[in-house]
Amino acid sequence: MANKKLDFRGQAFRDVLGFTFRHWAQQPWRIVAIAALALCSALADVLTPMFAGRLVDAIASGPAADRGAWHAALTAFCVLAALGLGATLLRQGVYFNIIRLTLKMMSEIAANAFHRVQRFSTDWHANSFAGSTVRKITRGMWALDLLNDTLLIALLPSLAMLTGATALLGWRWPMMGAVVGVGSVLYIAVTVTISLGIVAPAARLANAWDTRMGGALADAVSCNGVVKAFGAEEREETLLERVIGKWAHRTRRTWVRGTINGGVQGGMLVAIQAAILGAALVLWARGQASVGDITFALTMFFMLQGYLRDVGMHIRNLQRSVNDMEELVSLEAQPLGIEDRPGAGPIAIGRGEIRFEHVTFHYGAHDRPLYDNFSLRIAPGERVGLVGHSGSGKTTFIKLIQRLYDVSGGRITIDGQDIAQVRQASLRSQIAIVQQEPVLFHRSLAENIAYARPGASRAEIEHAARLASAHGFITALPNGYDTLVGERGVKLSGGERQRVAIARAFLADAPILILDEATSSLDSESEVLIQQAMERLMVGRTTLVVAHRLSTVRALDRLLVLDKGKVIEEGSHDALIRRENGLYRRLFERQALELIKGFSEQPELMRETAGGKADRVDDSSLLVGK
Repeated sequence: MANKKLDFRGQAFRDVLGFTFRHWAQQPWRIVAIAALALCSALADVLTPMFAGRLVDAIASGPAADRGAWHAALTAFCVLAALGLGATLLRQGVYFNIIRLTLKMMSEIAANAFHRVQRFSTDWHANSFAGSTVRKITRGMWALDLLNDTLLIALLPSLAMLTGATALLGWRWPMMGAVVGVGSVLYIAVTVTISLGIVAPAARLANAWDTRMGGALADAVSCNGVVKAFGAEEREETLLERVIGKWAHRTRRTWVRGTINGGVQGGMLVAIQAAILGAALVLWARGQASVGDITFALTMFFMLQGYLRDVGMHIRNLQRSVNDMEELVSLEAQPLGIEDRPGAGPIAIGRGEIRFEHVTFHYGAHDRPLYDNFSLRIAPGERVGLVGHSGSGKTTFIKLIQRLYDVSGGRITIDGQDIAQVRQASLRSQIAIVQQEPVLFHRSLAENIAYARPGASRAEIEHAARLASAHGFITALPNGYDTLVGERGVKLSGGERQRVAIARAFLADAPILILDEATSSLDSESEVLIQQAMERLMVGRTTLVVAHRLSTVRALDRLLVLDKGKVIEEGSHDALIRRENGLYRRLFERQALELIKGFSEQPELMRETAGGKADRVDDSSLLVGK
């Protein structure tokens, strides 16, 4: 078990570093420039103690009047000044280059992650919190900034400095070189072991709860209307407190382990310090080191101490940034679910004939298929209604045509073209859909309508709104078509959102139209306006209408009654209503009786209907035999 955990941690590091290096490969010359500048800066730091020792030796060798001593001291001084200035300029070059490198990488990673998330399957989005997804991407982006800094301007020069110092001291005094080399290797090995074996697992769990906290916050905030409706503010706060409690517990454990790691590193630095100073004293006592040599050794030690302390911090930062990037990198590894086939081209829809040819479809890992050897033809320009109980397969039928799911067997064609062989974006751009709960962007009404055709003129947008019976309410708003609709369109009523969605469909002018429960939750007046708009929209288009409210499908060319993925009845409204013991007839009679009962309990509604303010009685009171 321990080996599996260790392998998982190593795999996480390999995945994140591999992801980072692939992005580095897109800017190779900048990486080379950063590495060269950073190494030259480290070399300047390595040489500084040696010339500091020479300066002390020159001063100790004689008075300033001694031309030889003065020349040696002046030379050492000039070299030290040049090294200091050179190191500063080199670091500035590193910083300017890494700014450009990191900003480009962060931009590309954010764009690529968004690109991938946009193309994940419907199931993926249904099972993922939007807030958690955003948190994974933003946290991973900023972790990349820390990772680049850690690898290129922290660990690389630090390791170069430690290697150079060990070599320089070993060349002058082998014993001193051995002390520095062995101490540095042990220090780094212990730091890496603790970081990867103890701190990283705790950090991974803390990040998982951080993601869950972001998801819980976004879920409660986006559903604030429901929270207010049930006076459930305290209940949501209690739920969030539990998540925050778990997050705090996991984060505290991570921080405690990090603190212990820092304490171990501090103790090891003290031991290395004692070993280096002890070796210097031994060399001095044996007469193998001058005052300048001791100055050289001490100066090198103090620089090494800073670098070693920084190495510990850099390794902790490396571990933290890798943990923070794990979930972002995992997005790249997840399959899209529904992908365009290699070489897929655009679809050309003209007539709008739809065929299901021996289609079999399973949901996920379900053994029993919803559709099994299912075949059906919808003629060009035909208006077809899909009717049936919940779970009968109506919504799946629509989603299969949009290729939001792939079939398990058989194929679906539009005008003879297999939809699995064409680009998804091309397919969906030629299918207009009006959903039961249309979702609008927090943008202007004009932008929401024009989403179907971004290049549409204001005149075309207004024409589409008029056809959708939306122009009147839009112009009555203070800012008209420039009115912002709020997140998901919350500033508009349900009927207003539906009319905006219908205007969007008018503007799309697609050959295939899908109306998915488009009037199921509207008041009578809104339903009349939307029914009229939908009738105009259906003209000349192959139309599929999903409806529970059967009054909306009476005038369609053909009705398909679905049950458990099979068409059990088929025909016009008039034909189906006369079928003895038919499912459609039972559903229709039940809705008609419920409506008549509602009228009898609300006389004022009957009076309104009789006065012509609504026409729903005419649509659904035709009981069989009356």
